[in-house]
Amino acid sequence: MELPFERKERKVLIKNGAETNSNFGCRPEDRPVEDLIKYGIINLDKPSGPTSHQVTDYVKKILNIRKAGHSGTLDPKVTGVLPIALDSATRIVQVLLSAGKEYVCLMHIHKEVTEKEIKGVFEKFKGKIKQVPPKKSAVKRQEREREIYYIEIMEIDGQDVLFRIGCQAGTYIRKICHDLGRELKVGAHMKQLIRTKAGPFSDKDMINLHDLKDAYEFWKSGSEEEIRKCIKPFEMAVEHLPKVWVLDGAVEPVCHGTDLYVPGISKLNDKINKWDLVAVFTLKNELVCIGKAEMTTEEILENEKGIAIKADKVFMERGTYGNK
Repeated sequence: MELPFERKERKVLIKNGAETNSNFGCRPEDRPVEDLIKYGIINLDKPSGPTSHQVTDYVKKILNIRKAGHSGTLDPKVTGVLPIALDSATRIVQVLLSAGKEYVCLMHIHKEVTEKEIKGVFEKFKGKIKQVPPKKSAVKRQEREREIYYIEIMEIDGQDVLFRIGCQAGTYIRKICHDLGRELKVGAHMKQLIRTKAGPFSDKDMINLHDLKDAYEFWKSGSEEEIRKCIKPFEMAVEHLPKVWVLDGAVEPVCHGTDLYVPGISKLNDKINKWDLVAVFTLKNELVCIGKAEMTTEEILENEKGIAIKADKVFMERGTYGNK
């Protein structure tokens, strides 16, 4: 089962072949650990009990940093994937908020029903659904449309149903369980929930707080192997977005707030549509900014001038590819 962005295989197309100057910037995988901590992201396995905010605070204390921010709040009892961006990378979590999510949920049905009835009701919850957020939620309680990319029953044990669901951001799984129970006319509630994917982050490479604490102490003692496993370059947070790579000479103007013009582009993904959110990279694969596409892939390839990407959030520090 795959989220929408996972099903898109994007090709890289050359607009203007070029080399990058080794005197500027640094490939993300080669950054010193100090820079990883400043511009890094952790795929944390949130434990049951503390709030997402409390867990994020634990991370700050472990790494001795001023700022950290999580993407997509999980209820205290919910466990699983909680991306936490560190220090200067905290703004990247906004990009993840709108990314698709996947959960594994254990639902308890209040009265016995047949497996045929259960499977029949689950079929009704594929595709576009209407949902009113639960009373205890951070958003206004009004009906809104959400898309269920996939929902599959993994196991039925009496009145307990274990299922996997891939859904649009902002879908409430607790409410899904309630609505499934209502369709069955017997009631149901969420018994346990684990988030297994949040955009490009999955449960396959999560780390826990103990891993992070140990890795940090190892690093302080002179070994950085473990902390590099725990903290990833924040570029990983935009893996689900279409990408554009720019010439070295175009980096600094974008860092100063200039939009990205066609002549500054070296290569780009196919299937970029107008108004898509796009990640702009250097030729060393460093994230420069996030912006909105003003042209499609085809238009960028065909044209020699004009604004290709309207820069929104700039992440690279000024002076990285030139004078400050």
